[in-house]
Amino acid sequence: MEPLMGLVLFVSILVCAYLAWNIGANDVANAMGTSVGSRALTLKQAVIIAAIFEFIGAFFAGDAVTDTVRKGILVVDFDNQALVDAISADLMYGFIAAMMAAAVWLTIATRYGLPVSTTHSIIGGIIGVGLVMEVQHETSLIDWEVVEKVAMSWIASPVMGGLFAFFTFWVIRATILDTTDPEARARWMAPILAIPTFFVLGLALQFKALKGFFAKAQDNGWIEDKYDWLPVKEDGSWNPMMDDAWFPINSLILAGMISIIAAVILAYILRNYDFKGEKEGFHGVERIFVWLQVIAAAYVAFAHGANDRSNAIGPMAAVYQVLSNDGQLGAVADVPTWLVLLGSVGIAIGVVTWGWRVMETIGSKITDITPTRGFAATFGAATTVLIFSMPFLAVPVSTTHTLVGGVVGVGLAGGAKAVDFRVFGKIIASWLASLPAAGFGSIVIYVAAGSQPINMLIIIPIALALVGYVIWSTRDGEVYVDEALADADGSEVGTPTYFELFHVHAQAVEETVNHMLTAVNIAADGGDPSEAIEATISAELRADNVKNDLRRRVGSGKWNLLMRSDDFYHMLNRQDRIADYAQNVAEQL
Repeated sequence: MEPLMGLVLFVSILVCAYLAWNIGANDVANAMGTSVGSRALTLKQAVIIAAIFEFIGAFFAGDAVTDTVRKGILVVDFDNQALVDAISADLMYGFIAAMMAAAVWLTIATRYGLPVSTTHSIIGGIIGVGLVMEVQHETSLIDWEVVEKVAMSWIASPVMGGLFAFFTFWVIRATILDTTDPEARARWMAPILAIPTFFVLGLALQFKALKGFFAKAQDNGWIEDKYDWLPVKEDGSWNPMMDDAWFPINSLILAGMISIIAAVILAYILRNYDFKGEKEGFHGVERIFVWLQVIAAAYVAFAHGANDRSNAIGPMAAVYQVLSNDGQLGAVADVPTWLVLLGSVGIAIGVVTWGWRVMETIGSKITDITPTRGFAATFGAATTVLIFSMPFLAVPVSTTHTLVGGVVGVGLAGGAKAVDFRVFGKIIASWLASLPAAGFGSIVIYVAAGSQPINMLIIIPIALALVGYVIWSTRDGEVYVDEALADADGSEVGTPTYFELFHVHAQAVEETVNHMLTAVNIAADGGDPSEAIEATISAELRADNVKNDLRRRVGSGKWNLLMRSDDFYHMLNRQDRIADYAQNVAEQL
């Protein structure tokens, strides 16, 4: 490999690591957001569990080979050697541009706590590059039918996730929560509910998270045919006894065994469980669903690591293949161990360093979450993803979209007013922006590079530097705790008490409410409340900034609070919702 191309490889590895970090930071909320929101787990516990299961799934359960043209977005005839020779180098630079564009978009979304689809982001980047390459090579590359399915999933996945979650919570409420003796009912009803729960998770574990494991098992001779355990991709049969079954009998038996064993264990635990003996933490029925929710969340983290690592290392594997194979791209590429480790570690680090931002949005900003609601949302999302990923549908559904839909679904079970549709609207807007934002970014980078290695070596470092600068500079307009404490005549910044910290945020919330009341009074008198409404919105933003800065500083461990940090977070979030409601009232005027 020439020295210049060696530098291209080095830069592309940096971009891959940056993308993997973003995937971990944004998508960890898929697994742990509801667990943190329901307080089944503390933020620290959730981050540790997610990092462990994301890494295990990514490193041990992913595929040993990957499609070089990810998600079937680009259709390349690899039997046409002339075409392959013409586009291999361009595809390599295009994939670098797509990875960088997707990573930048994910950074922006994560910075503002917006849960977006990492899969759709990388798809958008590839579409952007594909559009330019179609013009360059005067050929058709983009499979628009696949793109249409992606667009369809924007509606289908959150709606189905919401419906499944709503129905699951309705069943829990009707059969357990709303009965005269919920604890007694839970002793025999919860194990029954565990059977379909673990059956679905068992199938999903095999079909989604362990695809790579079964492929390795076949290659090593441990099993005769991986499709004895996995659904065939085309022309399948509903008969589980057939060789081409969509639901192979082996998989059904294994999932059934998992569900029955789980139900028996749960029944034994509940039979000997003292609901009345709890002195702190969750009481009664909610305690049962803490464990069910954590188990479901751990599965989502494991499956995400096994599947979504390919969003980062799939394009990188193609880049590495071109650079190490005399400039030739094949239909599939081996994934070297060092690349698997890079993606796995990058995802885990992203979870640990920035995962809390999006986790907070899903866990507390959309609606109030309890363990029963959080379990229903996670189970609804897992069921939806399993159904839509089966070959007879094969819709590239987003776990992020599905889980957000599930959270909204369980929120609606308590009435429309229980859901903050202002936050949900912002999330939907970020979903719609993912494909065009990543696509536009990849076009800019790819066209600017012009398939020239020296240009790419200049553009990528500049892009990374600009991203860092923009993120840092956006902090200038925020309200920091240091300044707020000084304004409130608090103690020295190095040793504040939690009462003083809470008071700082309370003042910002009080200002928001006062502006809202002013707006209401003006409107009631027939005046124009627009100025007071704007003041309310600005005050709420300041309160939100204070809250976020408090969370960051408390999470850093620099302040030793006289209470548990998760209790402080809970108090802070409850108080912040007052400001959110005040803003909602003002905006309705």
